[in-house]
Formats: sequence, C-alpha cells, structure tokens
Amino acid sequence: MTAAPIRIDTVRLRVRDLDAVTSFYRDVLGLVPLAEAGSSVTLGTEETPLLHLDGDPSFRPRDPRQAGLFHTAFLLPSRGDLARWFGHVTETDTRLQGASDHIVSEALYLADPEGNGIEVYVDRPPSQWRDRAGDIRMATDPLDLKDLMRAAQDRTWAGFPKGGIIGHVHLQVGDTKEADRFYHDTLGLDIAATYPGASFYGSGGYHHQLAGNTWNSRGAGPRDTFEAGLGEITLGVDPSARQAIMQRLGGDRVADPWGTAFALAQ
Repeated sequence: MTAAPIRIDTVRLRVRDLDAVTSFYRDVLGLVPLAEAGSSVTLGTEETPLLHLDGDPSFRPRDPRQAGLFHTAFLLPSRGDLARWFGHVTETDTRLQGASDHIVSEALYLADPEGNGIEVYVDRPPSQWRDRAGDIRMATDPLDLKDLMRAAQDRTWAGFPKGGIIGHVHLQVGDTKEADRFYHDTLGLDIAATYPGASFYGSGGYHHQLAGNTWNSRGAGPRDTFEAGLGEITLGVDPSARQAIMQRLGGDRVADPWGTAFALAQ
C-alpha cells in the first residue's frame, strides 16, 4: 500500500447539546479536549485534533433518512487497543449497535447521544485485503468477540491512543451512481469496493477513506444546513498532489451533490 494522496484529517459535527456530546467522546472514546472557543470544542489525541464540535441548541434534530453522516470511523493502532476499548465499553455498560468482521478490518459500532454513528476499528494487514485477482475483498460477517478479547493481554483501556486517527468517514447519499461521479471523477478516489447500495472510495491502495450508501437515504435531496449532524470533513492531502486536486476541485473547498462539505487541510 502506497502513501495515500488523500486521507481524513478531521470531522466537524453540529450538535444541540455540546456538554453531553463532548462528555461522550471524552469518556467513551477517550478523546482529549484540546481547545474550547465559545460554543465549539476540539477533541483528539494529546497532540492531534480529530473532532470539532459546534454546539447550538437551535439546530434541528438530525433526520436519519437524509444525506449526511452514516458514521465516523476511528482507527486504532493495534488489535490490542480495540480489545481494550471493547473491555472498557463492556465495563461501563455502553450500548453497542454491532460488531463485524469486514475481512479488511474488525469493527465495533455505536452512536453518540445525538445519533451520530461511530465505528471503532482496527485494520488487518494489507496483505490480507485482496483476493487472487488483486481486488479488495470486503464483507460483513460476525466478529469473534471472545477471540478479540484475548488480544487485550490483561491490560486496561487508558484512553484513545496517540497513534489513533479517523481512518474513514461513511456517508449517507441519495444515489450511488451520482456519488461515484463525485467521489471518483471529481475528488479522484478509487472505487475500491461495492456493496448493494454502497460504494467504498480509497486512496493510495487503502480499502476506503470515504464511503457512501443509500441504505437509509435513497433519493435524499440537498441537506438542511440548520440540521444537527455532520458539518464538514477536512481532508489531509499529500503536498505532491495538492495542486492537481485543487485544480480539479476549483479551490480548497467543495461539496458533494447533497451538500456534504469538504475542505483541504492547510
């Protein structure tokens, strides 16, 4: 796998109850509050911002049938980290929504207090991602939680690890063919894999930095800018590819056909 020209830098969420959502990402995900300015809070690792929260109680509650966020996926450095996090949420009675073996990764799913989806996952080695033809294989199989827990090695969760990042963001879109035209043709990502009703977009050989599905949002129109939920995704861009990407986008900001906003990191 080569270095990715495009990666996820940060995610910005619009939330109605800033204190409750901030506490959730701090206590459940183990993110560290890094900055606070007015009605906004930034969380991440001790050195790296990952998540920006903009609070306003006047935001309309998010509509799960509309385009926008399906989940933000937090990638942990090791399987032991995922096992220790699973132990943490088990001990704190945090409700999980699913646990899946995707061949390329092992993943656990939940949502924050306002319904924003979250995936916490660990990648398998890239050598295990592809079939004999060289195509990326993905599936949604049950995750062996007992086997995962053995990787904890009797250590406890001590907060989101320094090497953790946002590995990908999965979006809700109104139409996958239209999403393919934007994410592949305009943004320049590869269509790494497809499911019925979903496409997965990768850069640099990664299984996906972005994805779009219509499972809840088929036929959705433009997003409501006064609705809580996803605000903006900031993309990290390799300096060698930045100029070409900016020319293709016509600047350092762009929105997909449903109004999901992207910015290139400075």
